[in-house]
Amino acid sequence: MTPAEQGFLQRNQLPGSYLATAHQWFEPLLTEFNTNYRSGQAPQIIGINGSQGSGKSTLGDYLCSMVEERHDVVAICLSMDDFYLTRSERIKLAKEIHPLLVNRGLPGTHDINLAISTINSLKSGQDETMITRFDKSTDDRCDNSVCDKVSGPVGLIILEGWCFGALPSSEESLDTAINLFEKQTDPDGICRRYVNKALSGDYQELFAMVDRLVMLRAPSFEVVFQWRLEQEQKMIVQLKRTKPGVSGSRVMSEQQIFEYIQNFQRITEHCLVEMPSRVDHLFELDQHRNISVYSQPRR
Repeated sequence: MTPAEQGFLQRNQLPGSYLATAHQWFEPLLTEFNTNYRSGQAPQIIGINGSQGSGKSTLGDYLCSMVEERHDVVAICLSMDDFYLTRSERIKLAKEIHPLLVNRGLPGTHDINLAISTINSLKSGQDETMITRFDKSTDDRCDNSVCDKVSGPVGLIILEGWCFGALPSSEESLDTAINLFEKQTDPDGICRRYVNKALSGDYQELFAMVDRLVMLRAPSFEVVFQWRLEQEQKMIVQLKRTKPGVSGSRVMSEQQIFEYIQNFQRITEHCLVEMPSRVDHLFELDQHRNISVYSQPRR
């Protein structure tokens, strides 16, 4: 086991057996990077789509760890989560547009201009780039003083998110609520229309910046609740280890998670149906998040 592999396992609280799975399924991504990097294509940008808890950040960390070790270059993994609007900005949005927009996650609650400018700065490799981070335990953006800064050339940039690469839905499909939560909280469709309009705007400019699109495809939306619950429990363990006695935590309860993910059903199910045919690398997951099938649809 290499130092990079060992560090990756420790950061992600994973057993050593995970490496065999990673070597089996993700080597095509690393081989593709190697080919393009040697032909002078750097930096390369990879986008990863997957529902909550599907393993996007784990995959991103693995790819960055292996690329840095094998090629001695800087690799950066960014999350759409890190570009959420601040809590005060979302509170303002909730007052002006719709109460649901106080919650992080939906298109329209990200600072897309910041995401685009961050990637452009990293690509240029000329200026010092601050890597914005978001603290879910406080539901707000981290102070700049604790954020990393990157200077010089970058070989790989990964940007992952549950809605990354998503296309807007048709206006007609927005007329009917997709679940009871949407029916009760957005009966007039104000929020979902705002979200759809946001998704059709600057988000598409951001999505178009990637060289390759990867999808971790859940078997259905029904499994997302359990995956998201496990993700929250893992975050609680990390908080207790890294921030003992943290106060003012906004970690969600099981019921809050159930209600929270209802916000994402519409876009998640739309992605599950329409996205697979247009991604470069498709990993089909079973209900336990094990990869069952791998394909390259665009080849």
